[in-house]
Amino acid sequence: MNYKKLEIPELILCEPVFHNDNRGFVFEAFKKESFNKFVGYEVDFCQDIISHSKYGVIRGLHTNTLNFAQSKLVSVLRGKILDVAVDFRVGSPTFAKVVSVELDDVENKQLFVPKGFLHGFSVLSNKAIVNMKIDRYFESGESIGVRYNDCDLNVEWKIKPQDIILGKADIGLKMFSDAVSPFDYGKKYY
Repeated sequence: MNYKKLEIPELILCEPVFHNDNRGFVFEAFKKESFNKFVGYEVDFCQDIISHSKYGVIRGLHTNTLNFAQSKLVSVLRGKILDVAVDFRVGSPTFAKVVSVELDDVENKQLFVPKGFLHGFSVLSNKAIVNMKIDRYFESGESIGVRYNDCDLNVEWKIKPQDIILGKADIGLKMFSDAVSPFDYGKKYY
């Protein structure tokens, strides 16, 4: 596995090394020891959450309250998504910066989104199955969110407006300027 820091260095793109032969291919999807060495601290994934969505679905932008914050390792098992992370750490030099990465089932790249970031994705293929490894169990009612179409963030989801599909919870989210972040850039959340 090759690891690459993105424009915000806490966001890490994981790129697999494929071993091909006449049967197909094999690649290492995750190795805790090398991952933690690159990240620089212990990330202990405890739960995988899988979503199945159709074209036009936007999920996010979400994070959790401080006591239930999660780091995520996002991969696509089928299809293609635009994965989006937003720095939500008050005082960060990249506060409110948006980073987007296309993830699919061909290149099999993964995006690591640590605690302190909003996260979401849009489905660019007919269907997508997305896997999120998380390091803290999901707790209902602890979610914080920002609207997908916030004018301050101006995320380009690569979906035509008439094709966007949102869940009920995402429709009622706050604008970025009204959202209160529990994360402080000067603190470590691992």
